[in-house]
Amino acid sequence: MEEREGEVRWDGLCSRDAAARDAALDTIGQAVLRRAESIASGAAADGLPVPAARDGLGEALARLLMLSKRCPFRDVREKSQAILGGVQELGIRIPRPLGHGPSRFIPEKETIQVGKEDATMHTLFAESFATLGRLDNVTLVMVFHPQYLESFLKTQHYLLQMDGPLPLHYRHYIGIMAAARHQCSYLVNLHVNDFLHVGGDPKWLNGLENAPQKLQNLGELNKMLAHRPWLITKEHIEQLLKTEENSWSLAELIHAVVLLTHYHSLASFTFGCGISPEIDCEGGHTFRPPSVSNYCICDITNGYHGVDEIHGSPAGIIPVSSTESVCEVEALMEKMKQLQECRDEEEASQEEMATRFEREKRESMFVCSSEDEESAATRDVSRHFEDTSYGYKDFSRHGMHVPTFRVQDYSWEDHGYSLVNRLYPDVGQLLDEKFHIAYNLTYNTMAMHKDVDTSMLRRAIWNYIHCMFGIRYDDYDYGEINQLLDRSFKVYIKTVVCTPEKTTKRMYDSFWRQFEHSEKVHVNLLLVEARMQAELLYALRAITRYMT
Repeated sequence: MEEREGEVRWDGLCSRDAAARDAALDTIGQAVLRRAESIASGAAADGLPVPAARDGLGEALARLLMLSKRCPFRDVREKSQAILGGVQELGIRIPRPLGHGPSRFIPEKETIQVGKEDATMHTLFAESFATLGRLDNVTLVMVFHPQYLESFLKTQHYLLQMDGPLPLHYRHYIGIMAAARHQCSYLVNLHVNDFLHVGGDPKWLNGLENAPQKLQNLGELNKMLAHRPWLITKEHIEQLLKTEENSWSLAELIHAVVLLTHYHSLASFTFGCGISPEIDCEGGHTFRPPSVSNYCICDITNGYHGVDEIHGSPAGIIPVSSTESVCEVEALMEKMKQLQECRDEEEASQEEMATRFEREKRESMFVCSSEDEESAATRDVSRHFEDTSYGYKDFSRHGMHVPTFRVQDYSWEDHGYSLVNRLYPDVGQLLDEKFHIAYNLTYNTMAMHKDVDTSMLRRAIWNYIHCMFGIRYDDYDYGEINQLLDRSFKVYIKTVVCTPEKTTKRMYDSFWRQFEHSEKVHVNLLLVEARMQAELLYALRAITRYMT
């Protein structure tokens, strides 16, 4: 397919064949240098100073910068760098990256460097690049957990690119709608590019009201799934399936629901791990030269600061001594041991278990962050959805009740899985595998301790998230949650799951201070999958009720 940058075609770079990539890069290099020479000679003839990249050249140069830093194929990295050097020799300013690494929360030196990955990771990177045409920052952070990443990429590839009920451009537009609910410009930008690449109508990007009525009708379900999924009823499903010429089929609706929940939860991961803008997207590069202190005033006003400021102590937080943090880990391990002993000695009655669940659910409504102020959706993103004031916190502030959803009555394993698999073959299986990997993933470590059984802690995190959505497991003692999850951790969990756009580095730094970044990323995988499953349970239960 022809790219928007004129005659520059990028498709050949995704080939696993080195000769095909080489040929594609030769063509790209010639096209870019031809355009650069034209701009440079035009400026020289007019007696103008160093010309700026224009006529689509800027986008091509930003993409080459991304390839020079983020492509898993060494030949592409080196040749992209050489093309940029050739453009610079013509007197045209080339871009440089902004920010430091794939995450604003994790120091770049602690992430996997492209070109220095082991064979297993290289295979994953090459697969991701061949599929998406990029190695994105989400992948570079998720690769802390290769087993999960492999399952995630396989599922996402199936949802976006394999045979399915919805056309390709609808899939990316639904991704935009879902990410926009949380003002996640990172995901919106990626899918705007993908939407146009598969032939989507640019007019739809001017606002949801410019998209087909069928997609507009999905807006209400998108809103409720993202913020208050317990309000979804079979009547909402019926409305979508029976709207004359704009109706959805059951298979299409299942595909749409899985996409919406996938991107709501991926927005949580994006904010929860502080994912940086992609190098070739807005906010990921600049054409301005670096100043003496390595950043200029324009960077500061856009929120890009020096390395020390980004990775130093968050403002207002007094650094915690390592002794204090070690005590925090020891105390948590001691609580786990005591709870296990109590479990073995006595079991609470069903009435007491129900009371503890209701208490935890009620308390979770009032867990809120100190940074909990209004954050206006940027015009750029808010146009992709309606009713910008609708959010999670509105109901909790006004004391509205979240009904209890008993997993014994409707569960993923017994009900949701088979419904998805029946209407959208293989997807139920892919989701099930991804849920299980996230839930069961363990390296039997906690900070500096080895040979630790972390199953109790993982279950507490998963069940706390489901508790916030009103979902109850009859066989779980919710009293354990308060023992294992302290307030700063609960604030982080609730923010990332319910209002991810409000997540700050301060929140990320303030929980589990002695734990590795890989362990905090693991927490985010649990948050992503527990949230996605919670949303799916409510939507699939409503679809089941409609069908019966």
